[in-house]
Amino acid sequence: MQNFKNLIGGEWVEAGDGATFLNENPANHEDVIGAFASATKEDTRAAIEAARAALPAWANMPPPSRGAILDKASRILEARQHEYAAILTREEGKTRSEALGEVMRARDIFRYYSGEGWRMGGDVLPSNTGGELLYTSREALGVVGIITPWNFPIAIPAWKMAPALVYGNTVVFKPASLAPHSGLVLVEALVEAGLPAGVVNYITGSGRNVGDELVSSPLVNGVSFTGSYGVGVSIYEKAIRNMTRVQLEMGGKNPVIVLNDADIDTAVKLAVAGGFGLTGQACTATSRIIVEDGIADAFAAALSDAASNLVVGDGLEAGTQMGPAVSQDQLETDLEYIGIGQSEGAKLLAGGDVAKEGGHFVKPTVFDFVEPKMRIAQEEIFGPVIGIMRARDFDDAIEKANSIGFGLSAGIVTNNLQRAFHFAKRIEAGVVKINEPTTGLALQAPFGGFKHSSANTFKEQGPAAIEFYTRTKTVYVGHG
Repeated sequence: MQNFKNLIGGEWVEAGDGATFLNENPANHEDVIGAFASATKEDTRAAIEAARAALPAWANMPPPSRGAILDKASRILEARQHEYAAILTREEGKTRSEALGEVMRARDIFRYYSGEGWRMGGDVLPSNTGGELLYTSREALGVVGIITPWNFPIAIPAWKMAPALVYGNTVVFKPASLAPHSGLVLVEALVEAGLPAGVVNYITGSGRNVGDELVSSPLVNGVSFTGSYGVGVSIYEKAIRNMTRVQLEMGGKNPVIVLNDADIDTAVKLAVAGGFGLTGQACTATSRIIVEDGIADAFAAALSDAASNLVVGDGLEAGTQMGPAVSQDQLETDLEYIGIGQSEGAKLLAGGDVAKEGGHFVKPTVFDFVEPKMRIAQEEIFGPVIGIMRARDFDDAIEKANSIGFGLSAGIVTNNLQRAFHFAKRIEAGVVKINEPTTGLALQAPFGGFKHSSANTFKEQGPAAIEFYTRTKTVYVGHG
């Protein structure tokens, strides 16, 4: 069994007390990936101090030179795409094609932000005083703590670390304990590309030891977190005591509205991709489908058939269309919510139990006649469970879609252009999809949600990332 270490100040080290935790393949209970260092609070403080020590030289490096390192890392990812995809699938469970797509997205993110090294700058402004030059410049925020989830263990760290690095920040990176190996290979690519010691520090362990220390430290200038709402709120409360800048993405309960004029085959295809792709383990996954009464029966029957015919299994095996839940706890959560849906009176159309033994496999599940106040309509399950809700008309569908605390992604399936744009205007979500799955994002576009899906502060990805990872300085030069 392989033993993996933390990276602190350019050195690969064990936890201070030697403690480790095991990481297992969710598709095969007998396959242990390895033992990872379970860092102490002292280890975390050492990582923060290493990042602080590396900050001046890195922030003062010309931005195009920082971008060149990201570009080289992107080429390493491309060269090893199949190796890294296999690591991701073995660790997290998604299919090989889904994993390969994620690795390629990380490559593209590094490539995109490498160009930001040439574009980073400020503005020259008209002065209201004679003989004066007035301009702004962008500076690195400082040391940034990055805390990522297990569901996109390469792509999400990439879209946080790439802008942090190119804009001159140093990083302490804590991956989820269910998927530390995928984050590790990303860090290894950066190190191989020439990243100086201490610029990125990789540290694994519990939220109590690593996460709390990271978000509470006065030496950390910013924290970027993706995960649950409860944990996100706790991070915000701890970080704000030091006036630490915080960026949060905290999940969703994403609706798709299907209008009477929609093509049913198209609507089902989009629902399957959004709800069962990635085993439903995406913050943008489709979990509620609100269908106008005129086609509700036909749509429910078609979606039920599609769900029943999906091939569930090990993502490394050919022909697998949906992988396992990431862990036994997640499998039990999925099954618990399926039981809750049945007890609340929703009609189970497909799935509803374990798909096979040997791994954390659950069947793609479809409920019909879900009501807005049911728990399966309000609470994020994070599994392959779709609830169909019926609507009298377009206005009723919009009301049902918005009757929730989350507001991340939302979609509509229709051939009516007027209603499509009305939907885009009225829906309470940060990402709007028209005739597309709720999952899938353009890396060059801002990403973030409304309501409890975010802190309603800083967007991620694309040009919007500069707002979180830099601070603006205004300079007045009198030359008259």
